[in-house]
Amino acid sequence: MRIGYVCKYVPVEALEAMGAHMERIEPDESLVSFDAAESCMHANVCSFAKATFETVLSRNLDGIVLTTCCDSMRRLADALRAQAPNLFIHVLDVPRDTGEAAFALYQRRVAELLSAYGKFANATFSEKKLFAQLGGTLCPEEENCDSSLELDYARLHSEAAQPSFRLAKSNSVSQSFANSNQTADSAAWSEGCEASERNADEAVAVPQVNCTLQPQTHFSPTMPNVGIAGARANAEIKRILESHGVNIAFDITCTNASRRFVPQKADTLAQYAHDVLTQLPCARMRDISPRKAFFDHVLPQVDGLVYHTVQFCDMYSYEYSDLKRTSPAPILALETDCTAQSRGQMLTRLEAFLESIGASQKEHLASQKGSPMSKTATFVVGLDSGSTSTNAVVMNEAREIVASVVIKTGAKAGASAERAYREVLERAGITPDQVACTIATGYGRVSIPFADENVTEISCHGRGAHYFNPAVRTILDIGGQDSKAIHVNATGEVTDFAMNDKCAAGTGRFLEMIARSLEISLDELGPAALESKKHLEIASMCSVFAESEVISLIANNEEKPDIAAGVCRAVAGKAYSLMRRVGLEGAYMMTGGVAQNPGVVRAVEELIGEKLFICDDPEIVGATGAALLALEKTE
Repeated sequence: MRIGYVCKYVPVEALEAMGAHMERIEPDESLVSFDAAESCMHANVCSFAKATFETVLSRNLDGIVLTTCCDSMRRLADALRAQAPNLFIHVLDVPRDTGEAAFALYQRRVAELLSAYGKFANATFSEKKLFAQLGGTLCPEEENCDSSLELDYARLHSEAAQPSFRLAKSNSVSQSFANSNQTADSAAWSEGCEASERNADEAVAVPQVNCTLQPQTHFSPTMPNVGIAGARANAEIKRILESHGVNIAFDITCTNASRRFVPQKADTLAQYAHDVLTQLPCARMRDISPRKAFFDHVLPQVDGLVYHTVQFCDMYSYEYSDLKRTSPAPILALETDCTAQSRGQMLTRLEAFLESIGASQKEHLASQKGSPMSKTATFVVGLDSGSTSTNAVVMNEAREIVASVVIKTGAKAGASAERAYREVLERAGITPDQVACTIATGYGRVSIPFADENVTEISCHGRGAHYFNPAVRTILDIGGQDSKAIHVNATGEVTDFAMNDKCAAGTGRFLEMIARSLEISLDELGPAALESKKHLEIASMCSVFAESEVISLIANNEEKPDIAAGVCRAVAGKAYSLMRRVGLEGAYMMTGGVAQNPGVVRAVEELIGEKLFICDDPEIVGATGAALLALEKTE
């Protein structure tokens, strides 16, 4: 029987002891939509639940074990039962505590799960099989004593329900964390392990740490070390990190925790249930002090932490906020919606994060110097391939911009980049053999084969902004399809950044749609907003809903300047929230095509209380940064 699971609190080994083939469910990376799930699930159910629904049906699993970690999992179970009544669907109600009563309750619910699966699969559970599944070895004379270790479900339910029920105690150092009343003191992880070992046979009151259940950590002495935390991180995140020469020091997201349980011959199931429940707690548990102790121990040792969450899931937001405030290591918040379309945004964010912490080992930037410029190759080119425009800059050895172009991006990013490259060389009056290095940036950077290297637009905008104004610390870039806030230090290096989600709200595309509804050109939208005499609010930032809202305002005879001003304030409000995430520190600069919209510029300035610095051509800032990086590569 092929049974899926999505939570580390599922008793995987116990089900495997009954012959189940357990498969960790990770949403199919080829998923592009949730058509089947949305036909039978509420629109507000999270994307992970919908993706799991699609994956379970597409994999032809015999069943799945879910847990009560959130309402979406319960709704997922209801939808699967309705859609596939022949599957084994079980929701394990996991206590949120690790006290004595919680142990008893969890053991009883595990027994109920095993009993239900036994009836479904016509299988029998025995503690002897579980003992062997956990790696235990029985003496020869015990091999035929299976019946003495068979699980008596009725007895277990009866005893577990009694207040006097107690878990068997073990003398092994592998005892789990003490219950929640004893673990308030979150001593450092390693110190706790050492103290537990020193006092294993002594009656000394020290915080107990389950060393055998410690999440696996591996720190490389030669590679950048990055940890992964949060929830539901998929394999693609690891692949991207590893492809950039990064060592994954640890991964403690949901189902990626280490499952190394020590077999106990006496009361095998009780000890096993105890150990499963007292793994490193997830963020939903009442006492997360061991989790905090783990972070206190490992974060000073890593170069960065990737904190992943599922779109619109707030379960881990409190922990992320706390870590963001206290962590000695840089943290990247990475939110995905469990579809294949997330890869592009994941790649940009992860590469920018690695560049910002100096952990990328790709062959670019100043860490990998090229040969000095020859007399015939005295220029570099920066190409910024965006969704709306493709921008190119030629720079000489003196860091002077010799020429620049901005053209519209066509149907193919590579073809537009080639055209921009030809035009900028023509304007500069040079030939390709005079170009020492070309670096590409922007979303289309991977589609430019003639570029020597590609770098994320985050790093390039940071370098470019510093070039135009070294005093700048906070950058707001609003382009055709995304917006981002970037914080840089005194040398122009990125220290933090935040990007909008996979949505056109608050971008150039959004403004284009509104301009069409108002029957004016995009260039007229900003100046019109400056003529507003009445304050109007645009409530929705969704492009579709906002367009409907604008049409309603037009029907109510509201003036175009007032509507335009309301739209500009809505865009500024969304941008301001991004800027707050990276820290509001002046001087401020705005880049991208929307920086040429005076209505949005004024609205942003009103929110930050300062003037924005805007260079003469804000669309070439990213390309300028790419050219600077190309220059560094050749110096």
